[in-house]
Amino acid sequence: MVLQPKARAELLCYLVVAQLIARARTGGWLRTDHFVESLNIWLNANGASVDWLERMYFKSLSEIVASDFGNLPHFAEEAPLAELFTDVWRLDYGSPVVRSIYAACERELGAQ
Repeated sequence: MVLQPKARAELLCYLVVAQLIARARTGGWLRTDHFVESLNIWLNANGASVDWLERMYFKSLSEIVASDFGNLPHFAEEAPLAELFTDVWRLDYGSPVVRSIYAACERELGAQ
């Protein structure tokens, strides 16, 4: 199943936020096992799948996009990042912060 552009941007946005949370917690990006867990959570919740090459692409791209946000003060602490979710696993697309991350993801995917 090939993800449509909107779903690709939503997946990337989710992974970028997960990367930012990891960086706020540990000072580094998601470990591979945590990345796979985050990816699988989104894929399972959305009834989607991607092949292993696409998974590696999203891992790399999520780090690139997250690095653009990672030095901003709002993204330095875990608590404000956790507020970007409406519940345990869904991002709040009503949040201006989530919308700005999503827009960056769309731009990055469009440039590929």
